[in-house]
Amino acid sequence: MYKRILLAYDGSQSGQKALLDCQDLAQWSQAELALVAVLPINIGLVSTEGGVYDSDMMESEKAGMQAVLDEGLSRLQAAGHQASGTLLIGDTVDEITGYAKKIDADLIVVGHKHLDGWAARWWKSSISKALIAHAHCSVLVVIIR
Repeated sequence: MYKRILLAYDGSQSGQKALLDCQDLAQWSQAELALVAVLPINIGLVSTEGGVYDSDMMESEKAGMQAVLDEGLSRLQAAGHQASGTLLIGDTVDEITGYAKKIDADLIVVGHKHLDGWAARWWKSSISKALIAHAHCSVLVVIIR
């Protein structure tokens, strides 16, 4: 079945549900687990007319995202899984799909929360939808309501 599963983890409620589902799937298929967290490249930009890069903000966000990644890895290890973890920086979809190709993942797992109202769905782009469109392998979208 699956040999390598990549979990895109952000620590959110849907991400935590995906982590739980991923554990079960990995145990069932005896797959290797890789956990990634992605820090968007534009996080250190302060919106001004000229655009200013704030390295302190970037380092703070990087440390926060590393803590989220470490927490996810700890949860997997506490459940008896061996997993690797990598913090990626860049466009979320490009980084996840690129890393999945790099490790030759058979499956990408990502959490998704349905947004209420058409305006919220229109305004916020769907990472899971973009992953399905761009991934070289299967994508499992774990949905919470």
